[in-house]
Amino acid sequence: MPDPMRASAERLGVFGGTFDPPHLGHLILAETAADCLGLSRVLFVPAADPPHKRPPIIRAAAGHRLAMTELAIADNPRFALSRADIDRPGPHYTVDMLRLLQQQYPAAAMFLLLGGDSLRDLPTWSRPTELIALASLAVMRRPGIKPDLNALEHAIPGLRARLHWIPAPPIDLSSSTIADLIAAGRSVRYLVPDRVLDYILTHRLYRE
Repeated sequence: MPDPMRASAERLGVFGGTFDPPHLGHLILAETAADCLGLSRVLFVPAADPPHKRPPIIRAAAGHRLAMTELAIADNPRFALSRADIDRPGPHYTVDMLRLLQQQYPAAAMFLLLGGDSLRDLPTWSRPTELIALASLAVMRRPGIKPDLNALEHAIPGLRARLHWIPAPPIDLSSSTIADLIAAGRSVRYLVPDRVLDYILTHRLYRE
């Protein structure tokens, strides 16, 4: 029998990432996940210093990425910005961020939003078994990436039961591609929200 207290808990999406810069693919995944899973809110959690990425891969300072993310989500009442990762000391592992959010939202059922590439790499993350105990996984398929679910279940027992596929449109778009286009002097209009584009141009971000 389902736990009635758990069934009535707030359903909270958690979307962590560098957001360097945030783009329309991020927003489409978050909106689709919120709709499909009945999420009351999706928290966008810009990463301060993710262990698997190092400069120059991270091109914009944390303050700029935080500001761009806030601009990107400003017109959606179901989206909210969280400083849970930015404001804490490192090392910055997703499992520790989820633990902190659990303390902030003790009654919430959490769903971690991921791309298929992140699901594929999950066994390399810090304490993945603890991670899936803290949050279910809401995963968007990525073109050309087919995670081996049998291998994942073997590496992280119980993963299948915590996995939800999100039928978001397949969008082959990445922040690094957008940053490269900007560095090359190419247009990224319609790839990022207009407010984000204005911010990038005003602050001359991603110019190399």
